[in-house]
Amino acid sequence: MSLVQGKLPLKLKLIQGFGAVAFGVKDIGFQFFLLFFYSQVLGMDAGLVSLALLVALLIDAVIDPIIGNLTDRTYTRWGRRLPWLYIAPIPLAFAWVLLWAATTSGVPTFWDLLWVAVVVRILLSACEVPSVSLIPEITNDYDERTTLFRFRYMSGWLGGILMLTLAYTVFLPGENGLLNRDGYLAYGIFGAVLMAISVMGSAWGQHKLVAHLPATKPPPFTIKSCFAEIFEAFREKAFLIFAAGGLAAYINQGLTFSLTNYVTTYVWRLDAVTFPGLPDTVNALSLYPVALILSVVLMFFLVGPMHARFGKPKSAALSAIGTGVFTVAPYLALYFGFWPPLESVASAAILLSLLIVGNTLSIVVLISASSMIAEIVEAYQERTGLRAEGAFYSGNWLVQKCATGLGIFFTGQLLSAINFSTDAVPGEVPEAVILDLVLFCALATGILMMIAAFWLARFPISREDHEARVAKVSATVPASPTASSPKGDAS
Repeated sequence: MSLVQGKLPLKLKLIQGFGAVAFGVKDIGFQFFLLFFYSQVLGMDAGLVSLALLVALLIDAVIDPIIGNLTDRTYTRWGRRLPWLYIAPIPLAFAWVLLWAATTSGVPTFWDLLWVAVVVRILLSACEVPSVSLIPEITNDYDERTTLFRFRYMSGWLGGILMLTLAYTVFLPGENGLLNRDGYLAYGIFGAVLMAISVMGSAWGQHKLVAHLPATKPPPFTIKSCFAEIFEAFREKAFLIFAAGGLAAYINQGLTFSLTNYVTTYVWRLDAVTFPGLPDTVNALSLYPVALILSVVLMFFLVGPMHARFGKPKSAALSAIGTGVFTVAPYLALYFGFWPPLESVASAAILLSLLIVGNTLSIVVLISASSMIAEIVEAYQERTGLRAEGAFYSGNWLVQKCATGLGIFFTGQLLSAINFSTDAVPGEVPEAVILDLVLFCALATGILMMIAAFWLARFPISREDHEARVAKVSATVPASPTASSPKGDAS
């Protein structure tokens, strides 16, 4: 029985989504700036940086299911998830600052980066896994779950875009501002405070609804039982199909984000383009976050109608195909000589326009896939009699982190393979190196998004399947005394 019956209040949607801001801050930091910071600013080899980030992700991916299982088995008067959301954000904030402090006097070593990256990722998991695991507990409604994920993705993206905007305009402004080492510490401090506020604020806002003893006391935690439950959960056919499609989509996300500062600065030269009528301090690169904001707004109004008309699997597949088309088009046009001159207003305007559409559809893919996992919870409950929200969402994180880690790793290896200099100057990179980078971006995104579309379209749980399963489960499970009906909805 879900905690809320019927439509969810707008206040709850906003509060639940607010917790994802921390994830957005982390995503922008790790995938947009960390590889660039440690290689181009601190002087580490890009291949070594990407290897450290991949190892950190793999370590975290192994620990994530343990965290998910622990949250499923937490038994307190504040419920299963809240204790994690009140404790983990504080050490996370300190670790995040340390990541950007770069306290070593010389070039950081592999181990300098690895240990702090591992700590940050584990603590972030201890915040995100319990937060997102609350969604299937709050509601079992097919559409309301999508709505909660829509608010989470909106909050996560807006938090990340805020950090991106501040990076380009406050902490690392101007042409070649991304090479300013001192600005990264201020960037890290601001992000740390925002992370702690979002996680703890979201938890406090949901406290009254979710702070109660779980209906049944789980057995004590053991490593053996933890992994036995995880392996049992991962036997679900629906989860394996989701994982195949999600893996491709997440690898593409890792590649795209980790290459953003390289392609915007060295390929598209957005930092060198100004627009007539705007101040000279506003260049095309500083408008990049605006394009992302517009894509988030479009996503917010697009994903609901798409799910209503096509369902989640088909929406994910169609959006994956669209993402591939709109992302690959400018790279192929540039490679074959059909693109307007670089450093021109036309080049920047067309690129930002295509970015808005492509990024909108890429977010729809990820929202659809994440929302599908909530339906797997009831399928697993029907088969085993157990609920394991934490196990499935930590499993999603395992897939996501392994995939994005591979994306970042491939980026670093590519940059080393094409001899992209660690002290490259925008506008002076050899044309052959730029063309190799452009061709890789086009081929990688096109292939990965077609794989994602193929598998996500085959997800076996439809709206009708889910609603029939919920009705069956509800008929056999006594109503929870904490379940409630909302007092109005302003959405």
